[in-house]
Amino acid sequence: MLSDGRLATRRALIVLCLVVGISQSGRAQSNSTDNSWSTTSQQVDQTGTANPTRTRTTHSEADGRVIEKTVVEAKGPDGRYVPYSEIERESVRVNGTTVRNVERSYGRTPDGQRTLTQETKEESRSFPDGERKMTRTTSNPDGNGALQVVQRALIDSKEVSPGVRETRTTVFSADGSGGLAPTVQIVERERQTDAKAVEFTKSTSLSDGAGHWILSEVREGTTRPETDGGSTKEERVLRPDANGKMAVAERTVSKQSAGEQSGTTETYSTNVPGLAGDEGLRLVRRESTVQRNGGSGERNTTRRLEQANPGDPHAGLHLTQEAIDIVRPGANGTAAQSSTIVRSDSTGQLTVVWVDMGHTDNAAVVKTVTVPANKSK
Repeated sequence: MLSDGRLATRRALIVLCLVVGISQSGRAQSNSTDNSWSTTSQQVDQTGTANPTRTRTTHSEADGRVIEKTVVEAKGPDGRYVPYSEIERESVRVNGTTVRNVERSYGRTPDGQRTLTQETKEESRSFPDGERKMTRTTSNPDGNGALQVVQRALIDSKEVSPGVRETRTTVFSADGSGGLAPTVQIVERERQTDAKAVEFTKSTSLSDGAGHWILSEVREGTTRPETDGGSTKEERVLRPDANGKMAVAERTVSKQSAGEQSGTTETYSTNVPGLAGDEGLRLVRRESTVQRNGGSGERNTTRRLEQANPGDPHAGLHLTQEAIDIVRPGANGTAAQSSTIVRSDSTGQLTVVWVDMGHTDNAAVVKTVTVPANKSK
C-alpha cells in the first residue's frame, strides 16, 4: 500500500502529465529545434491524509536531444518543502531511423540523500519497409547500489500483408537466478477494412514456467468513423471462464466527437458489484469527457466517472468522481492551470478531495488555450 507521501507524489505526476502532455517515447522530434519550457504546480490533498506537494518540470530541446526533469517536493514536519523524488528523461535522435530514451527515477534516503531507484532504457528503430523495432530494459539497484536488469521488453511491429499491421511484444522478467525468462507475450493486429474503419485484436498470454504459453485475455473490436465527423470504438474482452474456455467478460463502447472535444466510454461487465455474476453483461461504468473553450482562450475540461453501487446493484449508475481541469492563457506566453478532483461521500454528496494549481510556459499548451472559442454552426 502506498504511503501518504508516495500517494500524493503519484497523483501529482499523473496530473502534471495530463497538463503538459509528456510523451514516453520518441521525444526527439527534430535535429535543430531549440525549445525550452517549464511547468510548476502545487498539489493539496483536501482530505488531509497526505502532505501537500509541489512539482516542477523543466524541458529543453536542441539538436535532436530532449532533456526533461521533474522534481517533486513534499512539505516536511517543519513546514518547509524538501526534495522527495525526481524523474529525469533524456531522448536522443541518433540518426534518421534510431531514437534512444533513458528515464531515471530517484528517491531520497532517510538522511535526505538522492538515490537512484530505477532506470529504463529504450531504443527504437524504423526501417524502410515500415517495420519498427523497440527494446525497453528496466533495471533496479541491488543491495550494493549496482543496477540489475529486472525486465526487458522486445517489440516488433510490421506490416504482414496489405492493410494489416502486427505488433509482437515479449516481456522477459528476472527468474531469480540472475537471468531473464519470458513471462508475457502480447500479439496485436490491426486491419484496415476500408478507407476509414479498422479492426483490431490483442491477445495476451502468460508463461506457465515450463515453456508453454497460456492465453489469459483477448481484446477484439472495431473503430469506425461516424457521419458527424466523430468516431465509435467497440471492444470485447474475453477471459477464461470457470471451465478454462475463453468467454466474453467485458464490452466497451467509446464514442468520440469531432475534434475530440467530448467523448463517452461505457463498460459492460459480467463482474457486477453486489451481484453473483450470472446475469450476463451489465452496464457497470461510464466515463465522459466534455471540453469547452471560452472566448478569452480559456479551456475547461470536465471528466466524470459513474459506477454501479455495490449496495444497490439494480439502481443503475451514480456519479462517483469528477475531475475539472481549467487552463487559462496568461501574460508573456504563459498559461495558468488548475485541476480539481471531487468524489462522492457515503451520503452521495460531492466533496473536493484534490486540488492542483500551477503555471507553464510550454508553447504547446499556451497555443492550445489561446485558440479562439469554437464558433461552428
